[in-house]
Amino acid sequence: MTEEYIRVGKILGTQGNRGAVRVLPLTDYPERFQKMSRVKIKLKEGRQDLQIEAVNEHKKFLIIKFRGIEDMNAAEQLRGGYLEITREQLIPLPEGSFYIFEIIGLKVYNLDGAYLGHITDVLQTGSNDVYVVETGGRPLLIPALKQVVREVDLPGRRMLVELPEGLIE
Repeated sequence: MTEEYIRVGKILGTQGNRGAVRVLPLTDYPERFQKMSRVKIKLKEGRQDLQIEAVNEHKKFLIIKFRGIEDMNAAEQLRGGYLEITREQLIPLPEGSFYIFEIIGLKVYNLDGAYLGHITDVLQTGSNDVYVVETGGRPLLIPALKQVVREVDLPGRRMLVELPEGLIE
């Protein structure tokens, strides 16, 4: 089985002339980078394993210096790359919480067992997430609330929902 990688950051460009890069965090836990010593960088030509030398926060970005990337030209080669981790490196979530990448692709069924579609996106609205379910017609928007989402079966790749009155077609 091939190793699964999860994207936790995107390298937007260089920062200064000493080889640091500006990273947009793609994680709810950007503080993870302060504790990490190594990370995989996914580039068009493959993956590199790099050692993290220093991490600083700058506005909504992280400035990361990697060992062996000593100047702006070397850092420029990393532009557009994604910082990736393995599933084992994920921060454990509280019971009943899931990572977005785990939810995407789940097949959605109602309580009667009727297939409604599959999740193609998760909208983060602030109050609660909303699952976008591709139905073949107009997408179904399902609020990620305990009274609506009755069961999430990650190994079975399925979700059981009880749709509120306004959502039933």
